[in-house]
Amino acid sequence: MNQTPSNSTTRIEQLIALTERLTALIAEQAQAFEARRPQDAAVNMEETSRLANVYRMEAARARAEGKPFADAPLNLRAKLVRATEAFDAVIARQGRALEAAKTITEGLVHAIAEEVTAQRSIGSGYGPKGIKPRAEAATAVTLNRSA
Repeated sequence: MNQTPSNSTTRIEQLIALTERLTALIAEQAQAFEARRPQDAAVNMEETSRLANVYRMEAARARAEGKPFADAPLNLRAKLVRATEAFDAVIARQGRALEAAKTITEGLVHAIAEEVTAQRSIGSGYGPKGIKPRAEAATAVTLNRSA
């Protein structure tokens, strides 16, 4: 008896593989950010972006079809659910790592800007006609508090 996998079985297996690979790549990126080594996160950025785009398109296709994997074996559907849950968890982890990196970076930028401002006001003498120059705001560093 020759049994060939149905189209939905093939698709669900491919989606599981895609989800697991994307989860692994994003987990590596999260680890790099947690280790404060963002340069390491950039190593697989091209592949991650490509796979994320494929995942987005496949997820949209699955939503549009309603129940695309209804005739796939139950064990594969359960495996897809587990893979998706792991993907969601690693996305949340990466979000926390990125937020921490953003907070650290913003703190550094603010500290540098404050130091530049403090250094500019030190040692300012009197100008022509004995008038003390106005204290100017630091213009070399631009801060965006909403970033």
